[in-house]
Amino acid sequence: MAKPPINPQKIVVLSGAGISAPSGLATFRDGGGIWDRYKIEEVATPEAWAKDPARVLDFYNERRAQAAAALPNDGHRAIAELEKRFEVVVITQNVDDLHERGGSGRVIHLHGELRKARSTVDPTLVYEIGGAPIQIGDRCAQGSQLRPHIVWFGEEVQRFEEAEEEMRSAGKVVVVGTSLAVFPAAGLVRRARYGAEKVMVDLEIGPRPYGFTVMHGSADKVLPTLVKRWLGGE
Repeated sequence: MAKPPINPQKIVVLSGAGISAPSGLATFRDGGGIWDRYKIEEVATPEAWAKDPARVLDFYNERRAQAAAALPNDGHRAIAELEKRFEVVVITQNVDDLHERGGSGRVIHLHGELRKARSTVDPTLVYEIGGAPIQIGDRCAQGSQLRPHIVWFGEEVQRFEEAEEEMRSAGKVVVVGTSLAVFPAAGLVRRARYGAEKVMVDLEIGPRPYGFTVMHGSADKVLPTLVKRWLGGE
């Protein structure tokens, strides 16, 4: 299949938990992160849901409430500012809605969305619930228990082929707030084209994907500087 042409006016942002950390939402793999405090297999797998759905709901109800109370930070808002001049697509591993509330018009959620619930028997039955909890006994139109609209470990990532296509045509690519440790999402950087301008915003000084320039620092501090440059000093 022929590759789509690079669009110099298109920016694709691949984001992870680090962009929401300045808003007060815990990351997953850093010291003191979520997976230091919970066992993945007990709250974030289909097996956990089958064994103890109440515990899984409690975990995600807590996270949903925290996300609803959080506010977008300067990193989210900076990305939205790029829409003044560019076509911008945000591909996020995050399940919060801070990109949307920060002003981004097009967001692809690879790992699901906290503000939504879905049927356990029909994955096409998805409901907006905002910051409300899901309780045992809350049912879909077909009578099955509602579950979080989240991609658990062992489940298929959402909208991945769409994300790949967006990455292939980007003239600029920003990777921010992700360790690139979780696949297949991390593999999207391999779809970035040789001729695209590629930037990684990272707190740590460490390995970077081939062809990426690294800007060290917190997303809420670094992204406004990058965006100002790309918007021509505005």
